[in-house]
Amino acid sequence: MCGIVGWLDFTRDLRREGDLLRQMTDTLACRGPDAEGIWQSGPVAFGHRRLAIIDLEGGRQPMLADGEGSEAMAALTFCGEVYNYRELRTELVGHGHRFRTASDTEVVLRAYLHWGADFASHLNGMFAIGIWDAARQELLLVRDRMGVKPLYYFPTANGVLFGSEPKAILANPQVSRSVDREGLCEALDMVKTPGRAIFRGMHEVVPGELVRITRSGLGRSRYWQLTATEHTDDRPTTIATVRELLEDIVARQLISDVPVCTLLSGGLDSSAITAIAAQVLSREGRGRVNSFSVDFTGAADRFQPDAVRGAADAPFVRDLARHVGTRHREILLDSRELTDPAVRAAVLRATDVPPAFWGDMWPSLYLLFRAVRQQSTVALSGESADELFGGYLWFHRPEAVDAPTFPWLTSGSARYFGGTSLLDQGLLEKLDIPGYRADRYAEALAEVPVLPGEGAEDRRLRKVGYLALTRFVQTLLDRKDRMSMAVGLEVRVPFCDHRLVEYVFNTPWAMKTFDGKEKSLLRAAAGDLLPASILERKKTPYPATQDPQYEAALRAELVEILADADAPIRPLLNMKRVQQMLDRSLPAASLPYSRGGLEMALWMNRWLTEYDVTLDI
Repeated sequence: MCGIVGWLDFTRDLRREGDLLRQMTDTLACRGPDAEGIWQSGPVAFGHRRLAIIDLEGGRQPMLADGEGSEAMAALTFCGEVYNYRELRTELVGHGHRFRTASDTEVVLRAYLHWGADFASHLNGMFAIGIWDAARQELLLVRDRMGVKPLYYFPTANGVLFGSEPKAILANPQVSRSVDREGLCEALDMVKTPGRAIFRGMHEVVPGELVRITRSGLGRSRYWQLTATEHTDDRPTTIATVRELLEDIVARQLISDVPVCTLLSGGLDSSAITAIAAQVLSREGRGRVNSFSVDFTGAADRFQPDAVRGAADAPFVRDLARHVGTRHREILLDSRELTDPAVRAAVLRATDVPPAFWGDMWPSLYLLFRAVRQQSTVALSGESADELFGGYLWFHRPEAVDAPTFPWLTSGSARYFGGTSLLDQGLLEKLDIPGYRADRYAEALAEVPVLPGEGAEDRRLRKVGYLALTRFVQTLLDRKDRMSMAVGLEVRVPFCDHRLVEYVFNTPWAMKTFDGKEKSLLRAAAGDLLPASILERKKTPYPATQDPQYEAALRAELVEILADADAPIRPLLNMKRVQQMLDRSLPAASLPYSRGGLEMALWMNRWLTEYDVTLDI
């Protein structure tokens, strides 16, 4: 796992821009603490920060093919992991390719030399890739199918800038820190439109997309996207296929030259991954699986069930750890750590945008990953299972499924993503977030693949599944990537393997819920590996602090901001609503959906200040 940077300008010799290229590369030092690499050749320059996972000595980047320095036939800067690199290496050796290293990086480079632009369709993994083809004078930017790894780009008059995160591009003086109406709507609403970035003129490579830049301009094409196909397997075959796929996926994703662990919440998703990982490691004689969970000090004594959290995680985590014999460690966080200025500064540096949705989860994830990183460099996580197997409540509520908008933004769910409650009414009218949301929903709906002859219910649920896998999960993957890479931890997501996604996406809804519960297929596929408590547990999100002192600290920070006449958030706030919020008594248990507007105001102020953002709305 790494951070990548690139700059292409057909009118300049970028060999003279080493200092600026290094500044851009250094912004991603947290993503790659193990090594730095710089390569410049005429109109193109690459930077790389490495987190060494495979072939610790041989996988250095940028990597060159068939030549050195400016004479190289091709150059590669690559972030991610390719899980089928061993099979591809064997295949490429059969085609006459010779390898100098044992790294997956060289396999990616040789795959491009052999298959050209079609190379990405041969890769199984999570990746963001930049390749310069010297003979063609062409730059390719490629992103993995599900968008696990981020990749941004900024077209210029004579080329392009690109990087793993916006900060790498913003480090170049050609790029202004301007945010327009559409960018601010993206920041304030839970829409995460593929391809759109917050900053004006900046874009994100769409998952499964290849961007080609030549002297003639910039072109985009898809090498993969979700399609509708008929599912012909019966239920037992489907369950067996899901199990077989998961076993193969987890086995591949356990390959590493550094310590690997799992992130365990006590829910079905992470428990299934942990149990399969334990089985694989035992079969291969590699010992017990290491697992980590997170909770807050004192949470067991003051936990209060809410609409989505019926019980604390800890008892279920312990059940699973005992059942499969993991070497488990529980990370306990103090709520006061979540408002530590240094922690919040690190979170913002990692995100480049206001990380308001889910509020305290951003700093708690950062702290969890920082603790995990002390013992492990790679972690397997359960992201995407809910989107794939239908785990959220809005999959099962007809009013959400049939609503003319994103199902997670309907009554009952939207409050968890409400960050505008303290903003000025005039600003909200100017932004017209409902109108922006409606436009983005119409675009998304037009993309949903259609299977001729499909029944009405399956058609409706295919739509919801498509929206979840192309919009909702992108925010979760982005959050997981930024918080983990901020401390140099690589998080792998087995449920994002495109083979599993393609198969389950096309499974009829009745089969996905055959026992009347959510995620029936996954429960059946992993049932023999899990204790009854896990199998019977309902979907529960990542833990959030309920400590009223956390909210008290947020309120105190807002009071300080209001006392500063130069605070950039002040003119954007509805002061009447702010005062009403501050006058309310602190609740006995502070719930996350009651803090959304407060979290957004604080993060927006910090972002506008530290990033020197210009709002052009």
